[in-house]
Amino acid sequence: MKNRMDIIERLLLENKAWAAEKNTDDPKFFKRLSSIQIPDFLWIGCSDSRVPADQITGTQPGEIFVHRNVANLVVKDDLNLLTVLEYAVKYLKVKHVIVCGHYGCGGVIAADSNDSFGNIDKWLTNIKDVKKSHINELQQISDKNNQIDRLVELNVIEQIKNLAATDIIQNSWRQGEYPILHGWVYGLKDGIIKNIMRLDKPQD
Repeated sequence: MKNRMDIIERLLLENKAWAAEKNTDDPKFFKRLSSIQIPDFLWIGCSDSRVPADQITGTQPGEIFVHRNVANLVVKDDLNLLTVLEYAVKYLKVKHVIVCGHYGCGGVIAADSNDSFGNIDKWLTNIKDVKKSHINELQQISDKNNQIDRLVELNVIEQIKNLAATDIIQNSWRQGEYPILHGWVYGLKDGIIKNIMRLDKPQD
C-alpha cells in the first residue's frame, strides 16, 4: 500500500513541478488558459495510455478537445460521445474532427479473437461488425499481423462514416459550416501518424 501511495504522491509532485515550470516560462499561461477555450480540433481516440493526443501532435493545453474510448469508436447511441461531439461542433466550433486509431490496438485484437472478455464484449461487437463487413478483403491478407493492422485502418474508416452520419455533423454541413473529418492511424513502433482518409462537407 505504501508503494502505491508513493506512486500517487509522485504524480501530485510532478503536477506541481509542471505548474511551476509553466508559470516560469509564461506567467500569464494559466490566466489565459482559464479564461477561454477555442480549440480547432476534436480528437476521438483510443483510451490506450500510449496514445496521448497532445504529445503525439505537439499541441498545447487548450488546442485540442479530446474524447477517448476503447478502440476509438463512434457508436450512434453513445450519449457520452454524442455530447462531446455536439459541444465541440455546435459551441466550440471546431474546424476538424479527427478519429485516430493505432496499430497494435488491444480492442481490435480482442475483437478479432473468439475469446470472451466480460462486459467489454458488447462494445467489441462494433469492431466485429467492421470485420464482417470487410471479411473478403481481410481474408486476402495472409500475415496475421498485417491483417490486424488493416482491420485497425478499416475500423477508423468505418468510424468516420458513422461520424458523418450523425445528425450533429449533418446539421452543421447543411448550414455550410465545418468540421472536416479526418481518419488517422498512429504507429506505436515509430510514433508516426498515417493519414487514412479525409471527408469534407458535401458540395452542392
